[in-house]
Amino acid sequence: MTKILDEPRYACALGAAQTVQAIYRAVPIFHSGPGCAGRVSGNSGTGYLSTNTFPCSNIGEAEVVFGGEGKLREVIANSLKVIDGDLFVVLSGCTTEIVGDDIVQVVGEFEDASKPILHVNTPGFKGTNYEGHEWVVDALIKQYLSTLPKGEKIKGLVNIWGPVPSHDPYWIGDFRELENLVREIGLTPNIIFGEHRGIENLNNVPLAEFNLLVSPWVGLQNVQLLEEKFGTPFLHYPTLPSGAHESSEFLRAVAQFAGLPPEPVEQIIARHEEEYYYHIERNVSVFFENRTASKMFSTVSTAHRALSVAKFLVNDFGLMPNKQYITENVPEKHKARIAQYFKEFNYNIQAEAVFETDGYKIHEQIKQEYYAGPPLIAGSIFEKKITKELDGNFICISSPFSQKVVLHSSYVGYHGGLKFLEDLYTGVYQTYN
Repeated sequence: MTKILDEPRYACALGAAQTVQAIYRAVPIFHSGPGCAGRVSGNSGTGYLSTNTFPCSNIGEAEVVFGGEGKLREVIANSLKVIDGDLFVVLSGCTTEIVGDDIVQVVGEFEDASKPILHVNTPGFKGTNYEGHEWVVDALIKQYLSTLPKGEKIKGLVNIWGPVPSHDPYWIGDFRELENLVREIGLTPNIIFGEHRGIENLNNVPLAEFNLLVSPWVGLQNVQLLEEKFGTPFLHYPTLPSGAHESSEFLRAVAQFAGLPPEPVEQIIARHEEEYYYHIERNVSVFFENRTASKMFSTVSTAHRALSVAKFLVNDFGLMPNKQYITENVPEKHKARIAQYFKEFNYNIQAEAVFETDGYKIHEQIKQEYYAGPPLIAGSIFEKKITKELDGNFICISSPFSQKVVLHSSYVGYHGGLKFLEDLYTGVYQTYN
């Protein structure tokens, strides 16, 4: 029986085109119908290429009957002629997978092309854009990085993996703040996503001393593959650090894994915490004498964002967690571990992680929950209406995201925690004044 899903928060695996686009001068080539290509790339903005210029085989009825390999071959050849890219990645949609087009064979015909061309099977029936993101990174490792000449490891170089590009509105700001934190303790961050971080950064991935994954689950199979292929160890830090407590723990964990002396790191932490708590203390009346502010909260977001916000609100700010709703259709093998992360707050405080993709069911559960006053709901724009019905406070933290424009803002780090409080209490004032 067909299941109707209300207000889904993720895209199909073909949305991995956004991961390709986030690598500077990398070009996604769609082997799909034009509607699919337009749908998954339409909200990712522009970059080196506008999404309107992404090559696509534009599969139609004729290709469904007779196959579309010839059309794909033509699109790849013409893309190489007219687009000045450093890397091309062919992504397949549902239709071409169903009719059995062999993109591996077609792409293999271009192995002597002037630029590398990779292939990734990304039909929507196979998974979400989060899994598609992992498949693209796996393809980069297996089909490109593994073909490069072996080089010497670069001392202090650290590959950083974490936010899924474009689908998270704060992804680029988060990456930059993670870079700043890692650089501040004397390491050299290497990230392949974002402005002018393209083929050169990608080529350096096998040369890193270790990989740093800042994510509950997305990217775990990638760093495991990098360890297998290049012998590069990895540190899995599941929480995107926000605020003083988690940022300090993050710096300690990275420094220990890298074998750095603890004293200079503790000095950096002390300086940041002194500044952080100065700003908290001078605004304490705003936070604790505001009768309209919430004392209990729920998040409705990806595991990545929900865990970050929940740890900040509990460990730094003393709020109590209600149910935390995880929306990105997490694969079953990761659920138990993610649920455990929400039981590891300070003072033995725990929260229940609810894995649910249906917005209607989430909202019905929220209505039944007890929040001891106005609830705080941190979610997507879908939660704004239900929060208003409950006379609560709302902050938009994840897609779909139309609450404000995000250029390079971030909730990561010490400054990111302060930024979160600014946005949260600005919303409180706007609601009740």
